[in-house]
Amino acid sequence: MAISSARAPRRRDALSRQRIVEAAIELLDAEGESGLTVRALTSHLSTGRGAIYHHVEGVDDLLAAAADDVIRAATEHTADGADPNTALRDLSLAIFDALDAHPWVGAQLAREPRQPAVLRIWKGIAVHLRRLGVDGRARSDAGAALANYIFGSAAQFAAGARHASDAAERRDYLDALASAWTEQDTDEVVRGAASHLRDHDDREQFMAGIDIFLKGIS
Repeated sequence: MAISSARAPRRRDALSRQRIVEAAIELLDAEGESGLTVRALTSHLSTGRGAIYHHVEGVDDLLAAAADDVIRAATEHTADGADPNTALRDLSLAIFDALDAHPWVGAQLAREPRQPAVLRIWKGIAVHLRRLGVDGRARSDAGAALANYIFGSAAQFAAGARHASDAAERRDYLDALASAWTEQDTDEVVRGAASHLRDHDDREQFMAGIDIFLKGIS
């Protein structure tokens, strides 16, 4: 008597670390960090656990590699032929757009400063600051200020995007947030900020901050 098997079919093509990273990004984009498990990955790639662990050490290694892949793809051409100020604007905007498209990356960048994606961003900023003539301690301080602004702002905006998948939901979310602010504090300063919160554009506001930073440098 033939015995049927419920096992998933095994893949016939060679599995690479890059393909595993790409699959991890697909799962993270679809399900968030909770959706990235070795079990989900083996099912997604039609392979076994041994094949996964042959290329990656575990989920933490995979998260770091996935974040670096997203940041590399977003920023690798931002300096092509651009003056340093334009290059810094392009780099910052590329990172913002990457975190907006992949909200899980923002949380990952904040988790571990030694990971490749963080070093990639720091180096990109430092190279352009050097081209602007910023050296020594000043370059370190300026680089830290800009990197922290990028990480913090982009991650915050990306977190807001998790609460609103379309324009109508975003409007409702911002309305609720603005109302909560004014209920907690009736100061005119808070009311003014809340009124702008309802209609602001995250991307434009982020770039306004980058321009303020670059004016300070110059």
